[in-house]
Amino acid sequence: MEAIRPSSDLQSKYLEISALTRESQEPVFITVNGREDTVLMSHVQYEKMKTELELWKMLAEALADVDNEGTAPIENTFSDIRKNLSVGKSHDF
Repeated sequence: MEAIRPSSDLQSKYLEISALTRESQEPVFITVNGREDTVLMSHVQYEKMKTELELWKMLAEALADVDNEGTAPIENTFSDIRKNLSVGKSHDF
């Protein structure tokens, strides 16, 4: 369930709000003069959201490739990977 708190609580009840974001794993909406202004979330929530957004971006790009026929047969892909791996083995680093 969403939590909505006034901005005045940020200073006086920060630890309580911080604990709420971690325990509930939900964002807390901060209001100024009764209007939503800021959203606070735990670091764990933020990292999860970033990861999910990156995954959605990758999926959208992959779907665009399929729609634009920008894909190759899987046999060609594995052949290219094997070729690149064998080239890498021949180099002494």
